[in-house]
Amino acid sequence: MIVFGKDNPKGIIWIASYPRSGNTWTRAFVSALMQVTQDPELAALDINSIEAGGGVENAAELYPRFLGKPVFRASQEEIARARPWVQAALVESAGRPIYLKTHLARATDFGAPLINMAVSLGAVYIVRNPLDVAVSYAHFSNASIDATIDRMATTGFGIVRSRFDGHERVREIMGSWSENVASWTDAPHPAVLVVRYEDMIEQSYQAFSRIARHLQIKATRKDILRAMEMSSFDRLRTQETEAGFKERPATSRDRFFRSGRPGQWREELSDDQVDRVVAAHRVVMKRFGYVPRTEGAATGRSGGRVRA
Repeated sequence: MIVFGKDNPKGIIWIASYPRSGNTWTRAFVSALMQVTQDPELAALDINSIEAGGGVENAAELYPRFLGKPVFRASQEEIARARPWVQAALVESAGRPIYLKTHLARATDFGAPLINMAVSLGAVYIVRNPLDVAVSYAHFSNASIDATIDRMATTGFGIVRSRFDGHERVREIMGSWSENVASWTDAPHPAVLVVRYEDMIEQSYQAFSRIARHLQIKATRKDILRAMEMSSFDRLRTQETEAGFKERPATSRDRFFRSGRPGQWREELSDDQVDRVVAAHRVVMKRFGYVPRTEGAATGRSGGRVRA
């Protein structure tokens, strides 16, 4: 559980995950819950305003102050070493708890921490079955499923520079799916809550109540249910259709809120693709109950056996 200091109640609260694992959905719920507890008459959540009092830490404009030069003139090592200072500066500037979205692994980059826990209050980490992640990530990034499976298995994978929502972003080191999940979950930390995406769907109230308690948001059962309704996948998808969503990349071939249901991999992955994902991530998948007992039984198709 996150503990706010009485004399220094500020720090980063990370909403963390590997890409396409429920990060945005979680942020939407947190934003809705915070708004509902302040305004019980709130009618709807604006999906384009779900920062929940935070933002991002990899915006390029934050880094020159600590680099002493423009980002495009800095080496990747210099950017890595500036990152902890950027995160600390965000906390000092806010002077209060701030929520930051991240897909970063909780690891090091050129010896510097990607996540500065010294200025962090804690985190909610969302983990999702990599078989479903592969399908969702492929649609999101306009890439083939095979290429996406390869990316998810690449040790130390990262994006050096990118543009998002019209703004430049610095390097983002996610690692492989297994590295990302293990970095946040291998060593239990009382201020880091791990939630399975599938539980958010199948045991919704219990999962979202855990998130609310962990974040120390004082909310009633009615508040939580209202926030869940306002941030439901169907409502987010409908609002995206009607008004658009600024976090959807222009290169994406599908909606940001595309399907969201667990088990879609059974319809979209071949036997060979299932085998490749399991072979690359079996150890971590087994911890979270994601290894199919048998490929044929799990998918409804005949095919090769996937051993747990």
